Amino acid sequence: MTSATDKSAVFRAGLIQMRSGRSPAANLDAALGLIKEAKSAGADYIQTPEMTNIMEVKREALFEAIVPEENDVTLARLRELARALRIHLHIGSLAVKASPDRAANRSILIDPEGEIAGRYDKIHMFDVDVGAGESYRESRNFRPGEAATAADLPWGRLGLTVCYDLRFPALYRALAEAGCSFLSVPSAFTRVTGEAHWHVLLRARAIENGCYVLAAAQGGKHENGRETFGHSLVVDPWGRIVAEGGTEPGVIMAEIDPAEVAAVRARIPSLQHGRRFEVTVPLAETHLRAVHSTA
Repeated sequence: MTSATDKSAVFRAGLIQMRSGRSPAANLDAALGLIKEAKSAGADYIQTPEMTNIMEVKREALFEAIVPEENDVTLARLRELARALRIHLHIGSLAVKASPDRAANRSILIDPEGEIAGRYDKIHMFDVDVGAGESYRESRNFRPGEAATAADLPWGRLGLTVCYDLRFPALYRALAEAGCSFLSVPSAFTRVTGEAHWHVLLRARAIENGCYVLAAAQGGKHENGRETFGHSLVVDPWGRIVAEGGTEPGVIMAEIDPAEVAAVRARIPSLQHGRRFEVTVPLAETHLRAVHSTA
């Protein structure tokens, strides 16, 4: 592993693509095996997808299976593994019980000592109708987070986001302006929305902010009937795809060069050029005529 303070060194990122089911224990076993595989391939930083511990849309079954963070076996085992392997392990998200009637969709970064270096609760809830009878209401079971989160890695600052957050570019600009060189987007994109938007949105967030984007994904047909898009991606600050998965579970590896962030931002310094502004909406001419006619 590179020096703990070397922010210019190239490091290796491993993205874990999963097909999580309804059993947290089975999902944990799958994650453990893939994380060890990524470490064997030389990964310094490893990211798992959204909903690493469970994919369940039925409310009763979800709340029977999940527990508060402090009691979560998946988190405890993954903290042990991060310490044993001496890696930065980023759990894309876990469903954890935040209150008796609400869960949190929580992303957790673990350092090589097994300590929690950052937590982020997904801000934007996936309440959408994607068509063909496919509908989601994340807010029925989950409470949204209220704050963005960034955490420092040895190679630079990482911005934590989750899945549907990807459609809200202001979040990523705020993270970039807060010093992030890397943006994480662990996801469980639907097949329909993934085919249409996954690549273009991830590349856009990288280009807009001059950041690497790291997005581990769920992929394939899940036990609960949901179908996710897969195609875990690493995008460089110029918007080039440097690593991509398919739809099957596995490990996607990429070399990350922090110097590329500085180089791209020097070429196109859009973070320095951004300006705050107001939006004005002049009254339409037809509205003005209507107002005048009644005077």
